[in-house]
Amino acid sequence: MTRSTTADAPWTADRIPDQSGRTVVVTGANSGLGYVTARELARKGARVVLAARNSAKGAAAVERLRAELPSAIVESRSLDLADLDSVRAFADGIDTPVDVLVNNAGIMMPPRSLTAQGFESQFGTNHLGHFALTGLLWDRLRAGRDARVVTVSSTLHKNGSIHFDDLTGERSYSPRGFYAQSKYANVLFGLELDRRARAAAEPVRSLLAHPGYSATNLQSAGPTGLLKAVLKVTNRYVAQPVETGALNQLYAAVEPGVEGGSFIGPDGRAESKGHPTLVHPAASATPELARRLWALSEELTGVHYAFGG
Repeated sequence: MTRSTTADAPWTADRIPDQSGRTVVVTGANSGLGYVTARELARKGARVVLAARNSAKGAAAVERLRAELPSAIVESRSLDLADLDSVRAFADGIDTPVDVLVNNAGIMMPPRSLTAQGFESQFGTNHLGHFALTGLLWDRLRAGRDARVVTVSSTLHKNGSIHFDDLTGERSYSPRGFYAQSKYANVLFGLELDRRARAAAEPVRSLLAHPGYSATNLQSAGPTGLLKAVLKVTNRYVAQPVETGALNQLYAAVEPGVEGGSFIGPDGRAESKGHPTLVHPAASATPELARRLWALSEELTGVHYAFGG
């Protein structure tokens, strides 16, 4: 795939196939990219589980969806990716096959803080929480139809590296640098999950997506000070609408011909705007580095995938 367009039009949500009978879990689904993803899949008939850290906001998102789509099959469940106990409780509550898991939730460039288990908040939430969730849901995914895991990264992953000697940022922390680390970890995870699933002949595809620069509340919820003020301006005048940004993860979640290991992002300049196309991860995202991160992630979360079981 070089570009997800036909001769007459780019790929849009109107081209999502019928999703009736499919179950989709979307993390961070109460707002932004996650909400649009949940809405468009529900519009096409999927049963959508909206995973949200804030239960009240999750319930409000369900109300909004039902008001817009009265026949939508949607529900909200509590999930705090910054707390592995919450991740386990959420996974334990999913007792049916899962056809699509969209690892969408994230935090962006906050002041340094630690998760419930003592991990740096961005690495812990954006990567470790989703690593654990995917592994804990693996049996449910293996039972799904045309099952997929879509992990949402960022173009900033290309500026990232894994600080194996200072994962918590205790010695040196920058909000942007550790955000890039977490998004780089998402890419390494998504690619390694694809390699391992293929090797074990698992019926699950692992894909990556990024939204380009899309206007969401992510830019205002985490950053502080001057950075927050700058992002407020760029959100208004530079970013593309969230509905366009969400197309990339929707494409990865539903397009029949997309292969496992594919990375979907905008087709515009510098991958900042546009419609879904195949993009490429940073050249530094090697299998050797991904295996090292995988082993560390298993150690830190206590979650081991049951491949080929």
